[in-house]
Amino acid sequence: MPTHSIPYKNTGYFSKLMCDYLNENSSLHSFYNRFPALENFKPQFEEKRSQLSLAQRRTLAKRIMLQYGDNNISQGTLSNIDLLYEPDTFTVTTGHQLNLFTGPLYFLYKIFSTINLAEKLNKEYPQHYFVPIYWMATEDHDFEEINYFNLFGSKVEWQRDASGAVGELSTEGLKKVKEQLKKKLGAGKNAAKLISYFAEAYQNNTNLADATRHLANSMFWEYGLVIVDGNDQELKKAFIPYAEKELTENLSFKEVTETTKKLTDLGFSEQVHPREINLFYLKENLRERIIEQEDRFYVNETEISFSKEEILKELHEYPERFSPNALLRPLYQEVILPNLCYIGGGGELAYWFQLKDYFEKLEVPFPILLLRNSAVLVPKTASEKLKKLHVKIDDLFLPQYDLITKHTRSISKIDIDFSKQKKHLEKQFKDLYQLAKKTDASFLGAVGAQEKKQLNGLDNLEKRLLKAQKRNLSEELDQVRNIQNQLFPNQSLQERQLNFSEFYLEYGEDLLDFLKENLDPLDLNFTVLAL
Repeated sequence: MPTHSIPYKNTGYFSKLMCDYLNENSSLHSFYNRFPALENFKPQFEEKRSQLSLAQRRTLAKRIMLQYGDNNISQGTLSNIDLLYEPDTFTVTTGHQLNLFTGPLYFLYKIFSTINLAEKLNKEYPQHYFVPIYWMATEDHDFEEINYFNLFGSKVEWQRDASGAVGELSTEGLKKVKEQLKKKLGAGKNAAKLISYFAEAYQNNTNLADATRHLANSMFWEYGLVIVDGNDQELKKAFIPYAEKELTENLSFKEVTETTKKLTDLGFSEQVHPREINLFYLKENLRERIIEQEDRFYVNETEISFSKEEILKELHEYPERFSPNALLRPLYQEVILPNLCYIGGGGELAYWFQLKDYFEKLEVPFPILLLRNSAVLVPKTASEKLKKLHVKIDDLFLPQYDLITKHTRSISKIDIDFSKQKKHLEKQFKDLYQLAKKTDASFLGAVGAQEKKQLNGLDNLEKRLLKAQKRNLSEELDQVRNIQNQLFPNQSLQERQLNFSEFYLEYGEDLLDFLKENLDPLDLNFTVLAL
């Protein structure tokens, strides 16, 4: 089975908003800046060029270098960090939570989408430089979303009490997770490499942010990826004017609420609900919402409170204590990076669509939005079975009942389709209706009732025949069902369920090279990758 693409709308796994966006539906034009086509990046970087001063660029590059600490850095990454000093350097960015051992498989797709787009832009616009950025979501506080990954159908979980920003969590307890992982992976060269990745990241670093940086830096060593932690006092200084507007004017709430209403009026869902203040207060073991009541600012679930003057003083003296939520994080990112494009999943891009008017109000260039690559990896054995069974990979995207029904009809030696009989019946009743019109309304009703009864009878017979054929053909149907369960675990996309280590165990570093080579960020279709 060759590698090929499927339109997202044909998969059944993507929202109407994303499918309409990819089809450039005119109703959505006002919710984004430029569509992700190669030729649209030139006006985008011309718009973005003047936003960051040389001083801001110097601060950004210096802080990133400091964040890497004692990590070894590849020449490609060092060169890309140095390029951030230059006024003709721009970034393309993806963001992701600090999921344990990368979490779901699509983490790799996000990163390679970003790396490959930067490479495409460097070829297309050689007078400029384009740097791939992974923005670590170190300030998130939902530990239950990141403390596990799935392996061979069960969870590998980090159990501990947690509070505050996850990036600041100590890596205590992860040695036990490593031992659990070691047992699951077994022996072998690739298993040893996976254990090495895990141990070097989580046992040689004291907090989760540093461990995640170490892991991503190691895995994408040769591709020039630059990793950024926004939880940085110096970087947050550039965000002070915007945070001040948030505290004193509730600007995001007003603008985002209006934009969201426009989206919902078009029939799309609200992805993130704006609050009056979209900032958290951040200190050790604490990340809680800031709430204004009667001209006083309170930190939710604590005794901490400020007057207006006090909270603005706190902001200017300790900007690192103010953490943007999901709606303001995109603004913070765009304020400190020379960014052209944000690459994310459907859910992420959905809340970016709520932000366009807010960015315009603040006169901050709105980035190009690109849906990250999505893919299903099909092992050779599965490809061979599908070929033998004459099942198309596209059919595996169907709900399982529909898949099994379709395959039953295709392989049954008995025709299960009663359409001809129904048409014949309808023709007979058409003549009866003509006869009934010459009598009275009660007879006409009786004819209609009889037609409905007999058509229902044919439907029931067809269903019973289908059910009988499914029993007769159960051995082959079980094979089809098993392949779908393998490639779409829990009737979900593989990329949302499995961890990369299941595939790395078999393919090793070749897996990363394979993904790098075969994921095209500007091919706006779902990708099927035959391993």
